[in-house]
Amino acid sequence: MTLDRRLFLATGLCALTRPAFARDPGREALAREVLVTWHRLVLELVRHTATYSPPVAARAFGYLGVVAHETLAAMDPALRSLGGQLNGLARPHVSEPQADKALALHSALSDAAGVLFGNTGPMGQRAHGTMTARLGADLATELDHETRTRSAALGQRITAHVLDWAAGDGGAEVANMGFALDYTAGPRPEDWQPTSLIRQQQAPLLPDWGRVRPFAMPADAICGVALPPAYDTQPGSEFHSAALEVHEVTARLTEEQKLIARFWADPPMLSPTPPGHWIAILLDIADRDDLPVETLAAALARLGAAQADAFIACWDAKYRYNLLRPVTYIRHHIDPDWTPLIETPPFPEYPSGHSTQSSASATALSAIFGEDFAFEDRTHLGDGLPARHFPSFRAASEEAAMSRLYGGIHYRFGNEAGLAQGRCVGAYAAALEMRA
Repeated sequence: MTLDRRLFLATGLCALTRPAFARDPGREALAREVLVTWHRLVLELVRHTATYSPPVAARAFGYLGVVAHETLAAMDPALRSLGGQLNGLARPHVSEPQADKALALHSALSDAAGVLFGNTGPMGQRAHGTMTARLGADLATELDHETRTRSAALGQRITAHVLDWAAGDGGAEVANMGFALDYTAGPRPEDWQPTSLIRQQQAPLLPDWGRVRPFAMPADAICGVALPPAYDTQPGSEFHSAALEVHEVTARLTEEQKLIARFWADPPMLSPTPPGHWIAILLDIADRDDLPVETLAAALARLGAAQADAFIACWDAKYRYNLLRPVTYIRHHIDPDWTPLIETPPFPEYPSGHSTQSSASATALSAIFGEDFAFEDRTHLGDGLPARHFPSFRAASEEAAMSRLYGGIHYRFGNEAGLAQGRCVGAYAAALEMRA
């Protein structure tokens, strides 16, 4: 499906889904639809904005989730603000119980997406403008002037408060699409080496991302990982055996394993990225189960915080260990002609980012929906890949981790370390209190 078609569908979602309100025509259902619709548009903006690598996308989803929850908390005393719970976020001290949830959320998310995706291309800008005008007019039709004014102002105030907090996290500015402008390669034989012929990617992606302020994870106690196996080129050593496993597994992949590798590949500019994949899972659950808007907003806030923190913790470890990718090791020491199934990302191997953020996502979502919550993952239907069914979020995260071995871009030990790190990260997001 082409990008312009995706954006057309996203901006038309409010009209396309309106018949669903026949079973619940109230403003509560409409508020949830606003939340889903804006997040579906953002999934497409992530595809369309060149700087939106997975860590940057996760940061945006984190702030959008906080904006949504804080907007609702300002209208409902039963909801607890995340101010004082998230690192450096103060309570907004805004109360508008008479505001309309749907219009306030629309105002808040429109402003937030406009700032977070201010550098998207012309097509993305038009899609944002169309959504803002079209959905805004639709929502305002049934409201009096005072309610419209109060609701829009509430959304704007909450977003300004959250984005003022976001501006100081160290991740707001992404130069050169995130690739280091001044980078010196490591001197050790195990140090990361470029895996792409693209000139820009001779330096790694976002080497300072580990210094970005976390959401829920303590800034002074970032979830770490155990030491990787000692680098060794001798056959029979633990490290050589791990690389040999990658080579042997990729040589005999079944069609199912190839599908799994592609299903979880989630490359930037061609997908909503790994964090967007899990956001899409949650949005489909919201549609399937008619989640109340407060439940969905709380889940988006927890999930977004877990994902954002996962990339901070993972990137801290990646550049601490600076480990070379399987393609580099295998070509030098096992098979000079070997090529992985999927393209190797331009940054160090250990631990696996998709494994870390998938495990963190699964931990946060399991705390909300339960450990044995079954669901269907339809994220890539528009890309021609069939839906996959999972008995639990943890099962999905473990498949996502294994997909990196099938794809040939991670050693098994990098995936396993990522899963463990993600459980640590996700526990902090799961512990957030959303109700007073």
